[in-house]
Amino acid sequence: MKKYFALLAILFASVMAQAQSDYKVVFDITNKDSSSHKAVIRQSGSVAKASPEAQVEVVVYSGALDMVVKDKSTVAPAIEELIKSKQVTFKVCALTMKRNNVDKSQLIPGVVVVDDGIYEIITRQRQGWGYIKVAN
Repeated sequence: MKKYFALLAILFASVMAQAQSDYKVVFDITNKDSSSHKAVIRQSGSVAKASPEAQVEVVVYSGALDMVVKDKSTVAPAIEELIKSKQVTFKVCALTMKRNNVDKSQLIPGVVVVDDGIYEIITRQRQGWGYIKVAN
């Protein structure tokens, strides 16, 4: 009986370790409001801090574009710090950039351009990532 419980404990620990290493979440931000920008910085940073193996992706498109434009962002230093952590990535929609005449050289260093922000989110969801819509 003791062997049975020991085996169950090992199995449980193994499952829990696997669950923690697969912690992946994508944040969807479209809001121009700087309080939303601060919120996603706070939320993504909290997730990364709580789980060192977590992977966090912030997908920026539509009205949130200024968040990742270096001369317009109110949260640029925080974004740069999160990017350095290697746990959090910021991705911006190329279609949004084109509509707003923003070039890659105008972005905060380390921000990645993706063809389509919505498609990026859908892809992550299909890969099993959690989804959080940032709204205020």
